[in-house]
Amino acid sequence: MLHGLLTLPIILPVVFWSIYHYHKDRHLPEPPVNLLLCFGFGVLAAGLSKALYIGLGPVGLRFDASLLADTSTLGLLAYSLLAIGPIEELAKLVPFLIFVRRFRAFDEPLDGIIYASFIALGYATVENLYYLDFLTPLEAAARGFAGPIVHILFASIWGFSIGCAHIAGRSVWFAAARGFAIAAGLHGLYDFAVLQISMNALPIAASIILAIWIWRLKLMRTLHEEAKRATEARAALRSREREFI
Repeated sequence: MLHGLLTLPIILPVVFWSIYHYHKDRHLPEPPVNLLLCFGFGVLAAGLSKALYIGLGPVGLRFDASLLADTSTLGLLAYSLLAIGPIEELAKLVPFLIFVRRFRAFDEPLDGIIYASFIALGYATVENLYYLDFLTPLEAAARGFAGPIVHILFASIWGFSIGCAHIAGRSVWFAAARGFAIAAGLHGLYDFAVLQISMNALPIAASIILAIWIWRLKLMRTLHEEAKRATEARAALRSREREFI
């Protein structure tokens, strides 16, 4: 019973952000089944991420990030930039490239952000549930709040890049590589700052998240208005066609 209650701070933010993103895409909404599939892809991405981390072991490249934070700042920076950021963003990106970009309903740049965000929600849910046994109730609540936001923001970078290329008919692979490089780099820097748990580092982490959040908020507002105008234009066109007939 108690363990079930402890999952609420993890589940409720996921429900909130799911509703939030569905609302943001209300003018050209994605089929709910597509969004559920993306959430499921995020769950699978969490498993892929774990497998990639395990795969670092046989080649001697898997380290304890918390230990590095205590013993080697440079080592932690390298591990964050070359392992944590790339592995976690790649795990989320792979199902997007294999499956999501082929969705018939993927017909505007905003969809790239929406679908990437639902993959991120699935990933964050599994990640937070995994850490539940190692956290106090307060820590679980904090992680339940922050985890989805962090993963959503970083995934939105490559999601938008791919979405623009997909709609414009440009190379999706180049857009994916560019968006991935930016997202993985920022993700690595964020984790580096958070893992240090110092008064100097935490403002850096907060600044990274705030900057991406503002960029994403403005971008989604612009894309939302464009989708609204497109919807209204199509409605007006259909109305004129009916009058003509």
